[in-house]
Amino acid sequence: MSTNLGVEKSEQALAAPKQKRFTKQSTKDNISGYLYISPFFILFSIFGVFPIIYTAYISFFKWPILGAKEFIGIQNYQMLFTDPTFWKALGNTFSIWVISTIPQLFLALILAVILNQAFLKGKQFFRLAAFLPNITSLVAVAIIFDAIFGEKYGILNYALSVFGLDPFNWKGSYFGTHIAIASMVMWRWMGYNAIIYLAALQSIPKDLYEAATIDGASKTQQFFKITIPMIRPMIIFTVILSTIGGMQIFTEPLMFSGGGGGPLKQGLTLTFYLYEEAFVRNSFGYASAIAWVLFLIIILFSIVNQFITSRIKSAD
Repeated sequence: MSTNLGVEKSEQALAAPKQKRFTKQSTKDNISGYLYISPFFILFSIFGVFPIIYTAYISFFKWPILGAKEFIGIQNYQMLFTDPTFWKALGNTFSIWVISTIPQLFLALILAVILNQAFLKGKQFFRLAAFLPNITSLVAVAIIFDAIFGEKYGILNYALSVFGLDPFNWKGSYFGTHIAIASMVMWRWMGYNAIIYLAALQSIPKDLYEAATIDGASKTQQFFKITIPMIRPMIIFTVILSTIGGMQIFTEPLMFSGGGGGPLKQGLTLTFYLYEEAFVRNSFGYASAIAWVLFLIIILFSIVNQFITSRIKSAD
């Protein structure tokens, strides 16, 4: 008995240093891992977290960037909600988002289905062609669409004249400007979303379609009963991304409408208005308040999307 106790104590004595060495090595490995990923978190803290916090702080001040800051509390937010230009920019943002995002995602899904067909020849070429608008310079895109929607020499107005219709001032009206900007957004992002949908379509097992065909399901029934439910998570993903992007649209309105958003401010979006306040009128406190209201609107839209998504899943 005493011999067994002695053996156990000796084994424990030998195991203790090994355990300590293992703990030290594990700690070193953890530290090494954190050091490897630390550059991302350091850069994110400097260029991501800090600007967000500082913007919230600045929104309570009146600050022309070349002068001293003056604390004014929530006056920037009070001014914002009584500012007719803010509400006009908000309305423009929603209008452009609706007429660009909904048709864009629908057409992207149709394009993805076409690109996924087995009979289509040269698939790689067409997939590359669908993605090219996303990497095209926005300046070049603006020049092209300016030529399309030009009042005097635009391609669309020329087409109208062929049918005996009067030319339309696309840049001088709400309808024309919103349609032009929405067209730019759709042309640029439709192929990008189509490639995302295409990847989701290719992950659907072919056996499901074969079984549905044997059971007598038509192509339309297969699309709505198999395709849509199977790629629903990706559809929700693109809806959320498109919503965030649509609320932050800036470059297209700026390039098409010019400074101020046009004669009627019909091209002025929230991000465009933020830019005008900050870098044209040097009102950084007011611009920060706009940024935070825009942030809260995006959060609200994300919550609504999440609510709708959960209801759809529960219905299934």
